[in-house]
Amino acid sequence: MDELTLPPLSLYVHIPWCVQKCPYCDFNSHGQKGEIPERDYVRHLLADLRQDLQRYRDSIRNRPLSSIFIGGGTPSLFSAEAVRTLLAGIRAQIPFSEEIEITLEANPGTAEAERFRGYINAGVTRLSIGIQSFSDEKLQALGRIHNSAEAKSAVGFAQDLFGQGLKSFNLDLMHGLPNQTVEQALDDLQRAIALNPPHLSWYQLTVEPNTMFAYRPPKLPDDDELWDIFEQGHRLLTAAGYQQYETSAYAKPGFQCRHNLNYWRFGDYLAVGCGAHGKLSFTDGRIVRYSKTKHPKGYLRGEYLYEEKNVPKSDRTFEFFMNRFRLLEPVPKTEFEQFTGLSQNAVKNDIVWAAEQNYLTETDRSWQITEHGKLFLNELLARFLPDD
Repeated sequence: MDELTLPPLSLYVHIPWCVQKCPYCDFNSHGQKGEIPERDYVRHLLADLRQDLQRYRDSIRNRPLSSIFIGGGTPSLFSAEAVRTLLAGIRAQIPFSEEIEITLEANPGTAEAERFRGYINAGVTRLSIGIQSFSDEKLQALGRIHNSAEAKSAVGFAQDLFGQGLKSFNLDLMHGLPNQTVEQALDDLQRAIALNPPHLSWYQLTVEPNTMFAYRPPKLPDDDELWDIFEQGHRLLTAAGYQQYETSAYAKPGFQCRHNLNYWRFGDYLAVGCGAHGKLSFTDGRIVRYSKTKHPKGYLRGEYLYEEKNVPKSDRTFEFFMNRFRLLEPVPKTEFEQFTGLSQNAVKNDIVWAAEQNYLTETDRSWQITEHGKLFLNELLARFLPDD
């Protein structure tokens, strides 16, 4: 099979600046020094998009955007007017679907009621608020610039706008924090649940290479404590009406993040901004991954594209399942064929093995990871790695 069916198309926009770099953060972010050149950066974002639309026109032609995600860094350092200019400039170059989801990440330390309202008026339909913890002690340990009171205030701003242009909002919450007990982690989660957000991203802190925490590792909960936190927290979320639909994502019915779903369903996404990563499929069977220049200095000189490579067929099985098995929903077999260009026969032996291990179940139409498979996800995915 060579011809590909083109999946939904999204756009990721990266804004690299933040007030200060957090010790656990391995994202492409840069501490704010002086005034941020937001007008100049927006101009370059739109020029970057223009080049992509030309370079990849055979993939993008007649495909509307189903979602936009403005991440960082701290995108809420940008003014509402800059966001309005950005979204209007994107829309002038590529059509939006009727029900487009437009998410903007916001830090409670940069939250103001009028600023949030300005983002909604500019076209943002969803906010993702980086709470991380409601404990001032833990926030300080994480290097966050906000406190618990500011976190609750930011959520209050979002609640006031919910249903008035704002269609959804998410709270980011971390567990497994330095010196955190099971009780403290669950207290954090209960505080978040009490605020009744439509969506909760609840994920475990991991120490990544090249971060301050990697050089000076904090004392983190052990594996037994982490399991207790997850198991008891999952029960709390389920009892409160949240449905887990991805490893770290919980939502009230109808409020799943469509942008992230497109990533995990092996969809396509354009990418503009410092260090942004994109993936595009072509009807002739090609799949291209690319990334943009990481540092703002180079990017603001107009040096946008950093790297581009074709995804060989030998890598596609692993890439597809690495994304799809993060989701708890069934994986349609037809989508494996349509989005990778491979036959189901290419994975037949590996699927039989995985089923025998109780890592997944299989029907005529789909595969689905099991609860047991989620615990051994790395072992399952390793089965689909290319032989070389």
